[in-house]
Amino acid sequence: MLATSERPTARISADEWFARGERRGYEPAHSSILGRRPTGQPQDQLQVFERVVCQQALASDARWTTMLPGFPDGSYGYAQVNELLGRDVQPRLFIEYIGQGDSDKPAGYQYSTIERADLVEAQWQVHGVHTTFVVTFDYSSLVLLELLARQYERATKGIANHTRIAAVFIINGGLFADSHSHPWQTTPLLKSQVGQLVLWAAQRSPTIFANVMRSAAMYSKAYNVSDAELRDMHNTVARRDGASFVHRAAGFVDEQQRNSARWDLRRLYVALHNTVTFHFAGSEDDPFEPRQLIAVRERLGVDGVDVRMFPGGHMTTSEHPDLLANAIRDLWV
Repeated sequence: MLATSERPTARISADEWFARGERRGYEPAHSSILGRRPTGQPQDQLQVFERVVCQQALASDARWTTMLPGFPDGSYGYAQVNELLGRDVQPRLFIEYIGQGDSDKPAGYQYSTIERADLVEAQWQVHGVHTTFVVTFDYSSLVLLELLARQYERATKGIANHTRIAAVFIINGGLFADSHSHPWQTTPLLKSQVGQLVLWAAQRSPTIFANVMRSAAMYSKAYNVSDAELRDMHNTVARRDGASFVHRAAGFVDEQQRNSARWDLRRLYVALHNTVTFHFAGSEDDPFEPRQLIAVRERLGVDGVDVRMFPGGHMTTSEHPDLLANAIRDLWV
């Protein structure tokens, strides 16, 4: 059983979260983060949101913690967890993909796991991240699998001078392509034409958005999600006309099917477990990925694999940020 720590004295709102980070230019074609744009200069490139938490001088060999976001609330999903981590687990880098939060949501953009992995590597490069502990929530598990596949390929080719993933903590994520169980009213609906229309309406109506979230089985029945939480969720998802991204990105399960061989967790675990420490977590009442952790235990074929269970529903970041912060702190030490 995980110990409980105190919750933040006050919830961090979406506006507060985004005010404490910044938007930086990003060039997808070259996977590079650009210099900060001077105030008043016309914006001629994509902008991505990031937040760095670091209250101490950094050594060149500092081990970063990279927080990869969930779907659909992006980096803001970690806002309460971040408050509970306080001065621990530093430096922390919160990444916001194109299409989420306060990052741009360009029309016609080729959203994919591959381009998200490219953005993560660009962020690591610009911040000089040599070694990192990676925490993922929800669909960022696929981004991590792609990053691990790249790390393995580089190692086999003797390619150095890239960020090294030293440890991973994968929470409520898809790990095996044949073990998803998304309820029909969630991802399957969101990627349909009906779902596109619903999200168009949700963009414009916080009430419709709240109703969609309440019916999507994201929270456990025992958790009474508040109106304030749902308003912040709408603020986050609809920011910069972003609700349409939810429809465009909802095909990540199909994307995993197409890349099942490359992103096969067993293959990557066998190849990397001597140099990368693996940790997994799920939620007791999660209707999305309940079979994933069963498959982890069965397919990795090792005793003592670290599998943790949180109480509550899929949105552990909302329901139990204290337990999640404790686990991150425990694994970082």
